[in-house]
Amino acid sequence: MTTKLRCILLDDELHGLTYLKMLCEQIPELEIVKVFNSPEKLFEKTSSIDFDLCITDIEMPGMDGLTLASRLQNKLVVFTTAYKEYASEAFNIDAVDYITKPVTKERLHKAVLKALERHKNTIQNASFITLNTDKGKGIVYINQLVQIKSAEQDSRDKEALLTDGSVLVLKNINFETLLQQIPEIQFCRVNKKEVIAIPQVKHYTHNEITLKQTDKNGSFIRVLLSETYRSVFMKRVAF
Repeated sequence: MTTKLRCILLDDELHGLTYLKMLCEQIPELEIVKVFNSPEKLFEKTSSIDFDLCITDIEMPGMDGLTLASRLQNKLVVFTTAYKEYASEAFNIDAVDYITKPVTKERLHKAVLKALERHKNTIQNASFITLNTDKGKGIVYINQLVQIKSAEQDSRDKEALLTDGSVLVLKNINFETLLQQIPEIQFCRVNKKEVIAIPQVKHYTHNEITLKQTDKNGSFIRVLLSETYRSVFMKRVAF
């Protein structure tokens, strides 16, 4: 499955925004989350939108793209602009790439692949991730995750079991999106409803995994290892 970057687009010119969206929809590594025609509208929504990459123009009324990018903490940014003179400033704020208009699909795809590589490196080195929970934005430490499973009341939500025995409810997130945010080598989906942390595996058989964590009764937690995910799991534990 192709890893996708969740992306937002920003351009104050409608025709430019429409064209950019059309190009992005042809790039398999991108998932367009939202498009905006002003920085102010974007900032009104950033706290409620989960995204990895912002592709933005620079010269816009009000807030310019450089200022906007400097305020998007821990987000990847690619600039698209008709002006070459902002390039040094763009890279000073660690932009992934700087594309001068007119934008082509090939040039945009090259920038997206650079963003994807940086995104993967960040994930592998991450000590924590930030996710939407039932109590608001929550910081989840990677080494504290034991098991993530579909919530019983609403399968769109997930229940994350931590090493201290507490459970964190992750709101409206699918496993595909979640697995893109945690280190691939440390986690594995083992059946339709569960993901486990490989370091938390105590022992396993062909169809069942026993975790180091115990349940409320003091018994080690057991999870089903389904045929669909068996080969991937076996490769991970043998790594």
